[in-house]
Amino acid sequence: MKRHIYLEMKPLIQARREFLAAFDWIALVGEEEAPTVEALGRVTAWPVFANYSSPTYHAAAMDGIAVEAEDTFGAAEDRPLLLPLGQKAHMVNTGQPLPPGCNAVVMIEQVHQTPDGQMEIRAAAFPWQHVRKVGEDMVAHEMILPHHHRLCPQDLAALLTAGVFRVPVLQRPRVAIMATGSELLDWQQAEDSAPASGAIIEANATFLASLVRECGGEAIILPRQPDQFESIREALAQALASQAHIVVLNAGASAGSKDFTAHVLDDLGEVLVHGVTAMPGKPSILGRAQNKPVVGSPGYPVSAWVCFDQFLRPALSLMQGQQPSERPTLEVVAARPLPSKLGQEEFLRVHLGRVGENVVATPLKRGAGTITSLTRADGILRIPAESEGLEEGARARAELLKPRWAVEETLVVVGSHDVTLDLLADHMKTINPRLWMSSSNVGSLAGLMALKAGRSHLGGTHLLDTETGDYNVSYLQKHLAGLPVVLVTLAWRQQGLMVKKGNPKGIGSLADLTRPEVTFVNRQAGSGTRVLLDYYLAREGINPAQIKGYRQDEYTHTAVAVQVLSGGADCGLGILAAAKALGLDFVPLCPERYDLCIPQAFLDDHRVKVLLDTLQSKNFRQAVEALGGYDISPMGHLAWRG
Repeated sequence: MKRHIYLEMKPLIQARREFLAAFDWIALVGEEEAPTVEALGRVTAWPVFANYSSPTYHAAAMDGIAVEAEDTFGAAEDRPLLLPLGQKAHMVNTGQPLPPGCNAVVMIEQVHQTPDGQMEIRAAAFPWQHVRKVGEDMVAHEMILPHHHRLCPQDLAALLTAGVFRVPVLQRPRVAIMATGSELLDWQQAEDSAPASGAIIEANATFLASLVRECGGEAIILPRQPDQFESIREALAQALASQAHIVVLNAGASAGSKDFTAHVLDDLGEVLVHGVTAMPGKPSILGRAQNKPVVGSPGYPVSAWVCFDQFLRPALSLMQGQQPSERPTLEVVAARPLPSKLGQEEFLRVHLGRVGENVVATPLKRGAGTITSLTRADGILRIPAESEGLEEGARARAELLKPRWAVEETLVVVGSHDVTLDLLADHMKTINPRLWMSSSNVGSLAGLMALKAGRSHLGGTHLLDTETGDYNVSYLQKHLAGLPVVLVTLAWRQQGLMVKKGNPKGIGSLADLTRPEVTFVNRQAGSGTRVLLDYYLAREGINPAQIKGYRQDEYTHTAVAVQVLSGGADCGLGILAAAKALGLDFVPLCPERYDLCIPQAFLDDHRVKVLLDTLQSKNFRQAVEALGGYDISPMGHLAWRG
């Protein structure tokens, strides 16, 4: 079958405009009546009018006596007036109907009852004093709510008060979601046994269905289909014939030989757009069949999110009579250079945190398949298609994915990776639940540069001084001269060679890395682990060029461990905790000190104080010790001040 190549990709804004203009969205959904008590979040189809007035009678607004105001005229402090109870005065409680002939209430605090049962007052009442008149809140046949109004809790109370017990609402937009792909594995199957090589746990249908529900729609997850044209065609035809208002086909939207979405849509309807100038999200397909919108959502989860966010989210708003909303934005500063591909608008997921006067944006992983870049993101930086990216320190606006207060409560950590940092962030929340930590793993030296530029609150560092054998101090004196900082020790940790279980290639020392059958995976230049490796290689007279894979690098210890576990390499240098976590064997090389470098200006920052308090926490220390490979005895100690 002929492949669909993106020969006519459309700019994102144009594709969105054409898609939203292609349908009368309100007309796609019908109307229905919903019980008022179950109508929270629904949208009114028509204006809603009161059946009853509220209140339906003249009601006492205070506890006291109901009177005819004219009977009280002349009462004064020096001329008290006596009103016979049951004749000129009637006891009432708040909310009770006024007795016939009464038009005012005197508060009980202003009444004295005499021994003979008369009510003494010392001030005249005026007509309708302390009375809720008929229809004070609403009058029968008065409009309570306009059409296309989303119902909130107070609306439900108003409707019930007005005698509206069933309310006309728009149907919830029904979105049928069908995942395609022969490699997909239902999560129930994965629960019973680990996925085989090449199998992927199907999560996108649940992801998209949750987004639909979040937007007020009703999601219908259809049985997943294999990569077969006829199967997908038949399933789409059935979905179009169902009561669904929109059909979403997930995966199969790209240009591969097994990508059938565009072909099927061509056969049953028409493709309006195939490919948009967005990254991620380029393979998005927008079409129509049987006058229903059909969306081909890319298979990578972040691409699927961009497709939903840019096309389905606004469509669902319009189907509910609402205008598409825009996220709040915030001016941010790029923590480091952010190059971007010219010609495609990039949706860059970022950590956000205020450092001094600026909100710093630190990029997360950019891959379209990295769902964790969304789970960890505080915001989205949209880099325009006509831009080649942002320079370090450049200002831009980020769309917020979290509340603005969370940005102000985020501790920004940029530096070397350590597996305890995620634990640290979690334990800090036990002291202050509002606190967040943004951790960017760029290596020790890059972390120091971020501190120098004012782009972080602190950084992890473990840079070995090969001349003195000490850690970090000489680098701070060289690179952070003039910036007063302190070094607080997190722990001593064990570095060594991570190898597969059983050490099948018998790797016992750095010298074994030069064997031709051994493949190595390294850490990035500027990382403390790379500095450590280079030091030991030089000490043993080993030329890095002799090591197969020396220039293959990763940014975290766990990423190195995964490469070894998956067979991407036979060996990698990293910490014992990472090897232990992934079930690898470990050949010790040396212990090293891992410090947190903190500018003295931030020592009084409440976020930093919580971090330092957490280092003294017994629960945190026990959690670190349980990882293996850590000496926590110096944890929290001041290692150096300069």
